Amino acid sequence: MAVAEIIGAAVGVLLLVVVAYLLVGGTLSTAETVVMAQKDVTLLQESRLRTNIDITDHTFNANTLNFNITNIGSETVTNLPHMDVFSYNRTYGYSHYQYDSTRLMGEGFWYVPVDGFENDFIHAEQLDPGVKMWVVLTFSSSETPEYPKPDSIQVTTSNGISAEKIVSI
Repeated sequence: MAVAEIIGAAVGVLLLVVVAYLLVGGTLSTAETVVMAQKDVTLLQESRLRTNIDITDHTFNANTLNFNITNIGSETVTNLPHMDVFSYNRTYGYSHYQYDSTRLMGEGFWYVPVDGFENDFIHAEQLDPGVKMWVVLTFSSSETPEYPKPDSIQVTTSNGISAEKIVSI
């Protein structure tokens, strides 16, 4: 009987050590995940504080609107496919335009022409501070509810900073 009690006690101590190891390991892993998430949120907020864009010159050509976006902040805007472009028409409301890297000029899309960057010396085809990017937005040639001729446009970067401009009276 004495041997059975010793074996039972050893198994119990072993189980306590395993459970304690799992609890401590889980707690440390959770703490590390929380710290990394807080660090990522802080970096994103700092990036937002340094980002600033401005929409300036614009012209209409047939069923396209050409305008430029200038980076007036100190953060490089790198993720063009995740930039959102919206237009507003008084009659039909808002329309969302998607990025078109193929430059096929389909209605409901926006793209940057091949020679669409000015003062682009550091990072090619990225919106560095002081760089101007020309954008072509293609709307419907007829007045349709989905992509009508815009009265104003809004551009929002991937980190949530936006600029708006009235383009027609």
